[in-house]
Amino acid sequence: MKSVSKEVLLLTQELLRFNTINPPGQEKACADFLADRLEGSGFEVEAYEFSPGRPNLIARLRGSGDELPLCYAMHMDTVPLGDSQWTRDPFSGEFDGDRLYGRGASDMKGGIAACVVSAIEMAKYPNRKADILLVITAGEETGCEGAAYVASLNGVLGDAGGLIIAEPTSNRLFAGHKGVLWLELKTRGLAAHGSMPAEGKNAIYPAAGAVLKLRGVDLGYPPHPVLGTATLNVGTIAGGTKINMVPDQAVIHVDIRTVPGRTSDETISHLKNILGPGVEMNTLLDFDAVATDPDNEWIQEVSAVLSNYSGETAPPKGLPYFTDAALLTPAFNSAPTIILGPGEPELAHKTDEFCLVPRLSEAVEIYTEISRRWCKVSDL
Repeated sequence: MKSVSKEVLLLTQELLRFNTINPPGQEKACADFLADRLEGSGFEVEAYEFSPGRPNLIARLRGSGDELPLCYAMHMDTVPLGDSQWTRDPFSGEFDGDRLYGRGASDMKGGIAACVVSAIEMAKYPNRKADILLVITAGEETGCEGAAYVASLNGVLGDAGGLIIAEPTSNRLFAGHKGVLWLELKTRGLAAHGSMPAEGKNAIYPAAGAVLKLRGVDLGYPPHPVLGTATLNVGTIAGGTKINMVPDQAVIHVDIRTVPGRTSDETISHLKNILGPGVEMNTLLDFDAVATDPDNEWIQEVSAVLSNYSGETAPPKGLPYFTDAALLTPAFNSAPTIILGPGEPELAHKTDEFCLVPRLSEAVEIYTEISRRWCKVSDL
């Protein structure tokens, strides 16, 4: 696997040199590069733009049997660099020991490289009994727009029997993630001069009351054996325009991470009862949780593969953040889903982001073994 190790390293470097910060995204050059690489290795590749210059790639390596495809999903866009100064060039793929630096190194261009190199390796195996499907999306970091778009297109994704999301997990196995419900709350008042507050109605006071009611609120979700408990965070609050004006509006943004057992409509109704009629509520984002039973046969098989690398035997848990699986898993009729990638989760979105080179090579080996078992092929 020495040549493969070098290949995944070089591919990660090449991907890091594409600036795909979202917004604005600019994924097209990266997508064209990947499409050329995959088409040259025998994949059927189609691009689907959800907005100009924002393509998603669907790449398929055909098998000869009746088994459902195995799908690997990954995203090309990255978050912005942030306000802190980087000590490395975020778009050069610079090395320091075992560290490969760059924006997206862990989240998740290292994951893309490992999936692509592994998939190209699978093209060398004859008599594959299933397709290998790569879904490479744009716009994940701002609400999974790309995944939502391809999932909405009839006949584009087709079927899949298993789904692997290559988000950063240090090559550890996770069996799903929490859902997300983002809400915008508004309180309204009446503007007046700040020296005469009795002439107006201050919208910040009921907003402050709403925030205090949300602190420690019981959302009513039962604990989940894989995903744990639901959470609520008040992320932003804003109101008023000038210090000497009575504010006539305040806006609160609330981030709820959900688990199975309660619908979003039930949660919204519950919060409306708690906050009362003076608080308007609008839904900004609403994705269900994704959770696969750890006793699922395929999950057990993947766990066995990973035990050769980590020795970990504990049942897999879920992640608190959401991924493209929120759209792709339902599109694949709730196919068993895992999150497994070479990036370091604690480095995602951080200044001086890096991935560990040994994990990239390890991920290629892991993905290839999972694919070999799925496609029922022997060693070359």
